[in-house]
Amino acid sequence: MSLKRIALYARTSTLDKQDPEMQLREMREFCKLRGWEPVEVYEDRGYTGTNTNRPMLKQLLLDAKAHQFDLVLVWKLDRWGRSLREIVLMLQELTDSNVEFCSVKDALDLSTSQGRLMMHIIAAFAQFEADVIRMRVIAGLENARANGKQLGRPKLRDDRAINALRASGLTLRQIASQLNISKGTVHNALVARS
Repeated sequence: MSLKRIALYARTSTLDKQDPEMQLREMREFCKLRGWEPVEVYEDRGYTGTNTNRPMLKQLLLDAKAHQFDLVLVWKLDRWGRSLREIVLMLQELTDSNVEFCSVKDALDLSTSQGRLMMHIIAAFAQFEADVIRMRVIAGLENARANGKQLGRPKLRDDRAINALRASGLTLRQIASQLNISKGTVHNALVARS
């Protein structure tokens, strides 16, 4: 059996109060017990799990596509992401790159058949979570409509004013400037009139 090349990913939410070293130490010990070789360490400091703009995580996913390692190891699943949907999407991205995933504290190892089964269960929960959120949004919109709430962006153009200014001989640009709207908005209002 060949030695697995491991990428370690650690994330802390605050810059000053948290140190990723505790996560990294436990991950290195985990690797040592399994005969795995950490080849790269990715650390995002001061990024919450809900923040999708984590530069080192993005780099890790790019390096996974380039197959610079065989497995990504995290200390805990919540260090990888907070939403089930986000976690599942990133795990699928790793799977598509033929890179495995393992979480030390959650006993989730996608290099095993039990881990892959657990991944399917997690994916089902992620889909359920997305469906529940969608149903809540739809119910909220229907309730707002039923209560007479006007939904959508407010109308910014005043078609009567546009038509009156055009009838007075102003150009589209002059009308747009006077009403503080775009020339395209003026054009659309005039086309809608015809």
